[in-house]
Amino acid sequence: MPLARQSRIWPSGGVHLWPSGGTSPAHSHPRGHLVYAASGVLSVHTEPGTWIVPANRVAWIPAGSTHHHRAHGDTDMRIVFLPPSLTRLAPAHPAVFLTSGLAREILLTLTGTRQLDRGARARLHRVLVDELREAHEQPTHLPEPHDDRLRAVARILDDNPADTSPLAALGQRVGAGARTLSRLFHDELGMTFYEWRTQLRICHALVLLAEGHDTTRVAHACGWANPSSFIAAFTAIVGTTPGRHRAGASTTKPSPDH
Repeated sequence: MPLARQSRIWPSGGVHLWPSGGTSPAHSHPRGHLVYAASGVLSVHTEPGTWIVPANRVAWIPAGSTHHHRAHGDTDMRIVFLPPSLTRLAPAHPAVFLTSGLAREILLTLTGTRQLDRGARARLHRVLVDELREAHEQPTHLPEPHDDRLRAVARILDDNPADTSPLAALGQRVGAGARTLSRLFHDELGMTFYEWRTQLRICHALVLLAEGHDTTRVAHACGWANPSSFIAAFTAIVGTTPGRHRAGASTTKPSPDH
């Protein structure tokens, strides 16, 4: 398991520089915290599912939530612990939010080398939480199935997101009918099979883009028949085109004083 190349941890936050493929052990913290990838892409794995955190997103992990991280591409991971007075304003579940320009600068300042007194840090925490409360939760969450048949389907498609088999064909491979699987997707995961598969493919696409693959290759590797349909689906979920997302991720590295 690749370890972080460099780590700095202090009571209010920390920085981990992960090589591509770097993974933390499962752990939890007594305080809620924010996780931000200043560069690269993180996947945050929790019991309810997996959240993908590219450079224009920030993840919220409530206190006591067991989780682990994985880096896709060389990743500059920033951690900001929030005081209890502010965590009550955050969701009770893990979530991912769009990162505004102001929120990004605050995250980098709170985890940078600049010395901040307690009052300045508290003010920045408050503005940061206000910014996140104005942002909507982002749909880069892939819920984790619990039914054995759903888990089998998930393994098949996670191993090969380009698999275009209809639900009935997948059902034959896992020993369940299409109607049963469709009901399970709705009842367990709160979405249709096709919505879940699109979400899975977008998660894989974010990882492949972070690794430097071009849009056409990513589209075919993730099951889209042509780049234009991939771009449309990606933009609808992520909020920007794959090309702009990749360009933005490659230019968001923090300045030296951060």
